[in-house]
Amino acid sequence: MNATPQVTEIGAGDMGLQAAFCDFIPQVFGRADFRRWCQWGEWTDDYRAYAVLEEGRVVANTAVMRMRLLVEGREVEAWQLGAVGCVPSHRGRGLSRVVMDAALDACGDAPMLLFANPRVLQYYPRFGFQPCKQTLFAAAYEAWPEGPLAPRLDLEDAAVRAGLSALSNEGIPVTERFGARGYSTAASWHMANGFARPLSRLGDDAWISAGVEGDTLYIDDIFAREPFDLRAWVPRLIDRPIRTVHFGFTPERWWPEAAEAGEDLEAFLFVRGLSLSREPHGFPVLART
Repeated sequence: MNATPQVTEIGAGDMGLQAAFCDFIPQVFGRADFRRWCQWGEWTDDYRAYAVLEEGRVVANTAVMRMRLLVEGREVEAWQLGAVGCVPSHRGRGLSRVVMDAALDACGDAPMLLFANPRVLQYYPRFGFQPCKQTLFAAAYEAWPEGPLAPRLDLEDAAVRAGLSALSNEGIPVTERFGARGYSTAASWHMANGFARPLSRLGDDAWISAGVEGDTLYIDDIFAREPFDLRAWVPRLIDRPIRTVHFGFTPERWWPEAAEAGEDLEAFLFVRGLSLSREPHGFPVLART
């Protein structure tokens, strides 16, 4: 019988192993990349990878990120899994199970969540995860550009990254139905990869990730210390007339009249040891790993 492969934990200070991890990611996940995110110093102690290495090369991996979830306003310490996969040349050897088991053992009995693509929906229930429906939200709203566009922010600037971290940690959560606090390093990963819409400054204490496609304003996330009138800012977030607003989170705080706009079928949520709201909800897209 073959021995179980050794699993190596990769942490915030393991620069050499981080480089091997970064080489692994595009082999499994295509356009996704961690290099820029690592260069920004966003790999903190809250993020760990559990990898099988072969001759210094990562061939299988499961990563976990510590999360401060909010479920109906109640804070829950949890872990979110991500970067789960195996390079094509090593599939069929059970390596994905080995790294999954190592990550789950490290998380202990804490609640967990993950987002999966449609190709692997049968995989995660083997580890005790249950699927949960995620809802999209939208509102009919006509608006026209007015005034200068809100200034854009660039996370290449370390001061901007620090500001995003402060707003995420100290500000109000974008949703309390099913959301999180302090996930700036998850958000910055999306931004580093170009997966998020532009980040704009509405004031010292309010930043927003939003952009226009066609006649729709898409709002990915809001980082703010206090509630504000979102509708009043819409004309400064658009460069053309719009008729609809779509939200990347449950907008019960920001746009209570928003309606369900179908099920989110781009990323499927699985949870373990976590009871969610019975009300329709969508976990913030920039908090997903």
